[in-house]
Amino acid sequence: MPVAIITGASKGLGRALAEALAARGWDLVLDARTAEVLKETVAALAGHGARVTALPGDVTDPAHRSELVAAAWKLGGVDLLVNNASALGAEPLARLEGLPLDGLRRALEVNVVAALGLVQEALPLLWASEAGTVITVSSDAAAEAYETWGGYGASKAALDHLAAVLGEEEPRLRVWAVDPGDMATDLYAAAVPDDGDPRPEPASVVPAFLRLLDERPASGRYGAPSLLEGR
Repeated sequence: MPVAIITGASKGLGRALAEALAARGWDLVLDARTAEVLKETVAALAGHGARVTALPGDVTDPAHRSELVAAAWKLGGVDLLVNNASALGAEPLARLEGLPLDGLRRALEVNVVAALGLVQEALPLLWASEAGTVITVSSDAAAEAYETWGGYGASKAALDHLAAVLGEEEPRLRVWAVDPGDMATDLYAAAVPDDGDPRPEPASVVPAFLRLLDERPASGRYGAPSLLEGR
C-alpha cells in the first residue's frame, strides 16, 4: 500500500485528508501537537483497515521529523508528504505594526523551515517511490494582501516559493502547493474569532487533493476551488 506522512493531522484538513486516504487503502503516519486529539483521529480511521502510526510532537523539532520519516520507512517508504501543520504568528491576527516578532518567527519556523526540514528528511524515500509527491498547504493570503494576514501570508508565500523551486530541482517528483480556499477550521477561528460567517467544512475540499493524486499534473500551485469546478 502507498504510504503518506501528514502533519497537522489531528483535525481540520489534515484529518479529513487522512480519512480520505485511509478509505483508499493508504497507510499513514500522522503528526499533531496534541496527543489526545490525535488518538481520536486514529480511532476514527480504524474502520478502514489502514495501518496508522500516530506520533504527537512539534514539527520544528528535528528529532520528531526524523521519527516521522522512520515510521514511514517501517510501513514501506514515503509516497506522499503533506506539509499541513501551520502557525498563524498571532492569535487573533494582528496588523503588521503590532505583530509580535516572536510570533512571526514561530510562523516561519513551523510553516517554512520545518516543512523544508521534513522534505529534506524524506527525500531519499520519496526518490525511491514510483510516485513520490510533496503537497504543501498554501493559502490565498500567500498571493493576496489582506489586512492583518501579513505575517501568516508572508510565511505561506515563502512556502509557495520553496515548493516551486523544489518542483524544478526534483523533476522526478510531483510538488504541489495547494490553496484550499476558505474552510471552517480551528485555525481560522483562532485567526479571526469575530467572524461568524459560515464556511465550507474541510472535507468538502478533499476531492481537489484526490484529483491531483489521481491525475498527477505538473508540479505547481493549484487552487482547490478551481480543481473542484473542473471535476
